[in-house]
Amino acid sequence: MKASYLGGAMLLITTHSVGAVGLDRSGQNIDVLFEPGGYAELSFGRIMPDVDGTDEAVFGGRDSGGIAGDYNQIGLGLKMDIDERLSFAVILDEPYGSDVNYPDTGSVALGGTRAIVDSRAFTALARYRFNDAMSVHGGLRYQTLEADVTLQGAAYGPLSGYNARFGSDDGVGFVIGGAYERPDIALRVALTYSSAIEHDLPTTESIGGIPVNLIDPRLSAVSRTTVETPASINLDFQTGIMADTLLFGNIRYAMYEDTIVSPAFFDGAFPTTSRDSLTDIDNGTSFNLGIGRRFNETLSGSIAMGYEEKGEDLVSPLAPTNGNYSVSVGVAYNINETMTVSGGARYTWLGDAQPETGTPDTARASFTDNNAVAVGMSIAYRF
Repeated sequence: MKASYLGGAMLLITTHSVGAVGLDRSGQNIDVLFEPGGYAELSFGRIMPDVDGTDEAVFGGRDSGGIAGDYNQIGLGLKMDIDERLSFAVILDEPYGSDVNYPDTGSVALGGTRAIVDSRAFTALARYRFNDAMSVHGGLRYQTLEADVTLQGAAYGPLSGYNARFGSDDGVGFVIGGAYERPDIALRVALTYSSAIEHDLPTTESIGGIPVNLIDPRLSAVSRTTVETPASINLDFQTGIMADTLLFGNIRYAMYEDTIVSPAFFDGAFPTTSRDSLTDIDNGTSFNLGIGRRFNETLSGSIAMGYEEKGEDLVSPLAPTNGNYSVSVGVAYNINETMTVSGGARYTWLGDAQPETGTPDTARASFTDNNAVAVGMSIAYRF
């Protein structure tokens, strides 16, 4: 059995939709490193969330309208063998993101609040095989990050109208891990640690459009905000369970508690704000488990279930979901010996949540019965 025959069909298992752990989007998957021989893959995903809620009665119980925008995910991986023991891979992905926008005409409590986060990462990895069973891998990850956050609505009191614009900054972290394999039964267990990456983001803050954090108006100098994207641990596994049938899964733990966003004016003017941070994200764990089946030499399929554990009942208005369940299906078609086209879809039931503001934390709205749909495809080439 070939351990990699479902590689492309698993695309949607690691294309995270709204509701994934924290700000996760790509899941920082490195499966391309374990493909046999030379391998290149281009993937594209479209995520379409449907997220809305209702203000608490004190704000009139108004519907927020849809707050989560559709977005695309693009990934690229290239892997080459240097010799029988040493291989090399490069991966381009979009590891973190957010696209939350409360319509101005919806919620009284939170209308106008928005959070846009964009990131890109380039990861260079090497893998050394001691033998057919044991290997180690590691490398560097170069990452860019930028964001724009607005707090608006009656729930924010005098802070309503606050905006923080974070310019792009780059940072470098490391990746390290190891794997155990038994090729005769398509068994592979890989453990990978990705370090936190620190960004020093140029920041402009304003309230009602009026700048509030210029250091020197004559120079228009702006402050900088230090932000760490989270360290994480991925455990990926697969094993053959019968002829042409593969059991596969993933566990991801992301350490978001150290992802603190405290711009200078926000932190100084509102020291009682929870954790003095625009974000309040708990550490989180996600699980995926699925079965893949090769029907013949050209066609394979997969189905998988996903779960993310719930956190605190009260959440940030910038991420108004709490845990999720999902089901994914995928199919892979071998056009010839060198090229494979894969596609899939994922439906996610997003956990109910209560966005909060204030000190002590106070629920301002209720978000229930939300979901997200993701579709994607990939093209893989072996050489």
